Amino acid sequence: MARSIKTAVSLPAGLYDQAEALAGRMRVSRSRLFAMALEDLLRRHENRGLLERINAVYAAAPDRSERRLLEGMRRQQRRLLEAED
Repeated sequence: MARSIKTAVSLPAGLYDQAEALAGRMRVSRSRLFAMALEDLLRRHENRGLLERINAVYAAAPDRSERRLLEGMRRQQRRLLEAED
C-alpha cells in the first residue's frame, strides 16, 4: 500500500463546498478527491513540459546533414513509388 502523509490545506469556503459536493457525487472521500485532482494537475503539467520540449526540437530548422538525409529519403521514396507503377 502506498504511504500516506497527512497535511493541512487552507481553501476558500466556496471551493471547499464544491469539493465536498463533488466528492459526495463521486462517492469518494475528500482526501481521495484532492489526491485525484493533484495527480491530474501534476500529469498535465508534466505533459505540458514534454510538449514544450518537443515543440522546441521541431522548431529548429534541420541542419545540413539532416537536409541531406531528408533529400536521400525522398529520392528513395520516389524510386520505391516508381517501381510500384
